[in-house]
Amino acid sequence: MGYQLADGTELALDVAFSTPDGVQRPANWLRLSTPRDRELAGITWVADVSNNYDQQFYWGVDNPKDLDGLKTLWKAKQDEIAASLLNDSDKRVIKALDEATTFAEFKAAKPANYTTYRAAVRTACNTRQTEIDGCADVAALKELLTGAAQVEQDGEMVANPNLATAWPDPVE
Repeated sequence: MGYQLADGTELALDVAFSTPDGVQRPANWLRLSTPRDRELAGITWVADVSNNYDQQFYWGVDNPKDLDGLKTLWKAKQDEIAASLLNDSDKRVIKALDEATTFAEFKAAKPANYTTYRAAVRTACNTRQTEIDGCADVAALKELLTGAAQVEQDGEMVANPNLATAWPDPVE
């Protein structure tokens, strides 16, 4: 990123330069000038997008990591997330099991909403792992896991169809 003249000439800080109309500027001019001064001189700030890449998925600009390795990593992360989500309800299930003297007592004491939630977590994990396996390239994998919730489609904002299946809401 840096300052640039209207003709595309890049300007370095602390280096004297001339504008296309022949005006000489001292080395400290860019540091001391106001945004309005730079605007009047035809100087703009240009962000360097060549260094913008997601290091989770890419080694560098246009240099994706190994797709199969990423799939293995992200599928394992789904297992970790599912285990974490299930961990919160484990204590309820274990308590019901500890207090029961028969399997029938256990089934009766175990809250049904936890059974439903735990099954939904496992289903979401399996579905997400299948979705990860279905990605054809690193860009698709990145979109699946980190894409925006909404995208523009035909001039309207709609739910992003390329996102991974959502995890179920926790049981309260």
